[in-house]
Amino acid sequence: MDKEKLVDFVTPYYANKDIMHNMWHIELVIKYVDRILNSGHYQVDYESLIYAAYFHGLIYSDESIVIDWLRSQNIEEEKIRLITTIAHESQRPEIPQTLEGKILHDAHVIEGGKQYSAVKCLITGSVRGQTLLETIDYVEKFIADKNKCYLPETIPLCEESNEYLKKFIQTLKEDIR
Repeated sequence: MDKEKLVDFVTPYYANKDIMHNMWHIELVIKYVDRILNSGHYQVDYESLIYAAYFHGLIYSDESIVIDWLRSQNIEEEKIRLITTIAHESQRPEIPQTLEGKILHDAHVIEGGKQYSAVKCLITGSVRGQTLLETIDYVEKFIADKNKCYLPETIPLCEESNEYLKKFIQTLKEDIR
């Protein structure tokens, strides 16, 4: 893997994303991938996992471009299929089937910890032009208590984060009404 070429390729796709979904977000997710791998001692295709982490934010909109780029890097078709599968599996509410998909999915869910999750929701709502009350409503309906993790190391962290977010949003809502 030529990480410099990979970063050069994906950077333009993340350039106009908000601060919670840009290249820094990718690096944070990879940091949590590494934490999961260190605590779980899993045997995985790490290279495919890293490729998928960089592609997870553009796999839905630009999958054919991603595949063409991987082919230009002389990546085998079987590995390309694994990379794109992992990238797809990393998204909520996907239920990952591959071990690498579970790791990337869970890293994406628990990235930054429980306080980060609350901050990310508020910033993302603001960037989308929502009022605070609209963001609270959205979080209550679609995010709080909806995140799920699949690995033994991440399930308790996810549950703790869900509970924190639920209480945070409830308290915020009460305090501003």
